[in-house]
Amino acid sequence: MKDKKRVVVGLSGGVDSSVTALLLIEQGYQVEAVYLECYNESGCRTDQDKADALKIALKLEIPFKVLDFRKEYKEKVIEYFYHEYEAGKTPNPDVMCNREIKFGIFYDWARENDYDYVATGHYCRIVGGAKSNNGTLKLQMAKDKSKDQSYFLWQIPQENLRHILFPLGDMNKTEVRELAKKHNLVTANKPDSMGICFIGDINVNNLLKARLGEKVGDVILKLSSRDEVVGSHKGLWFYTIGERGGFQIDKSKLKKMGMHPETMGPLYVIGKNIEKNELVVGSREATMTNWFEVTDMEVIGTQVKKFWVRIRNLGEPMEVKSISNSEAGKVNVQLVKQVFGVASGQSAVFYDSDGVLVGGSIIV
Repeated sequence: MKDKKRVVVGLSGGVDSSVTALLLIEQGYQVEAVYLECYNESGCRTDQDKADALKIALKLEIPFKVLDFRKEYKEKVIEYFYHEYEAGKTPNPDVMCNREIKFGIFYDWARENDYDYVATGHYCRIVGGAKSNNGTLKLQMAKDKSKDQSYFLWQIPQENLRHILFPLGDMNKTEVRELAKKHNLVTANKPDSMGICFIGDINVNNLLKARLGEKVGDVILKLSSRDEVVGSHKGLWFYTIGERGGFQIDKSKLKKMGMHPETMGPLYVIGKNIEKNELVVGSREATMTNWFEVTDMEVIGTQVKKFWVRIRNLGEPMEVKSISNSEAGKVNVQLVKQVFGVASGQSAVFYDSDGVLVGGSIIV
């Protein structure tokens, strides 16, 4: 590479971003590393991750710094997280984190500091026109479908893709770990991070209880002919559509209704009545649907007429039968087959037959 392009890698302290930095060095880029400190409360792995990120930077002999985005993360991600749950929805903080933090303020910081590219360890591909011109760029599912993270990245501004690198998009996770072991990286065998972006695998219910408390209400069993109060819940924000259990059921009420709780199937959350503070439950079949509505529909310019949609990360892409305008700016999405547990507040991300991301929206 004649004139070395400057790349700043978001080094998270995990194996994926470690190998990302390694690959870019091998490809001839001038690589520097940044650890984004966004959350450092009891129960999270920030201190360990930051220490591991520093070890990787020292091993690879690249400059390293820490950016403190805790204030911005709280304002843009944490507050959104609580607000959506309180409104009875199921938010997706990882989508918001990528939009506002990693490919928002971090991306802006990088460009303002004359970096040519921002790189992360996401499993995703960027396809389309060359990064050196104005060709249209799009996201595409990663080669390793079991690790694909394109679902979480749909809200990245399209114009930013020209200055973003995802070196792991064409690799399998096993290859990444083997490469890390080959180069004796301390993160080679480190378990994958789980849970919320920058927070980790923390108990969400505990977070919600500490902030929102409890608000006891009725559990309503939805039957074909009527609705019946059959138990109680501790607060609508503790439950999401498709969730099984977690609420209290009065078996004596079920028996009075002529039902047999010992032999009947499990009950699932199928709806919420915010005004009445009621949690609606029913059979698994009642969680199934072949349509849903979305708002804030964003479509990337395309002539594709056939779409598939994901309503959760790594969920099976569902073939779309039709997309049509509904009331008040909403869009109705009809599916070829039924899907389980469509939750308000989650992202619906659309793909073409090649796994290229062609649009996204928020489920109503």
